[in-house]
Amino acid sequence: MRDGQKTKEKLSRAALQLFVEQGITETTIRDIAHAAGVAEGTLYRHYESKEHLAWTLFADNFAAFAQELEQVQALHHRLRDKLAAMIRHFCRFYEQDPVLFNYLLLAQHAQLRKVTPDMPNPVAVVRDVIAQAMFRREIQASDPEVLAALVLGLVLQVATFRLYGRVTKPLTGLSDTLIRACYRVLNLE
Repeated sequence: MRDGQKTKEKLSRAALQLFVEQGITETTIRDIAHAAGVAEGTLYRHYESKEHLAWTLFADNFAAFAQELEQVQALHHRLRDKLAAMIRHFCRFYEQDPVLFNYLLLAQHAQLRKVTPDMPNPVAVVRDVIAQAMFRREIQASDPEVLAALVLGLVLQVATFRLYGRVTKPLTGLSDTLIRACYRVLNLE
């Protein structure tokens, strides 16, 4: 009996790696099948197309990461603690699965327009945490979208530099620096 889930996982990991290394557009079905050690037709048993595979990888992992962030922040009561926990989680995620993290980072520009309001979304988690802190008067009222963009920009730009070798230190070793920078952006220091 064939293990379809195992084959699907091999295809997913091969696609993630190739999408990060070559880009989605430049990666072919043949490339993915070859890297996974399966026939090209096997991919179509699991995914309608390369684009469907790219979207599925993005949507499933984007939503899963949002749910993880939601759980991490829910363990804390104050913005400082919530923010620190979420940033540490971002950094651990990068170090534990850099290929997946980099795929989500690099693919977001092509995939975000497909994200629906009902999908779990890491950006929405960060924005909502900030908005709730404003409601509780932990920070001055402002535009929570802009503040979420600033916080995420700090973390994701450092991750981008790590991806391209400009930052060589593990992100987990930079988490305190990132946390302090985000506190300054939000006037928490």
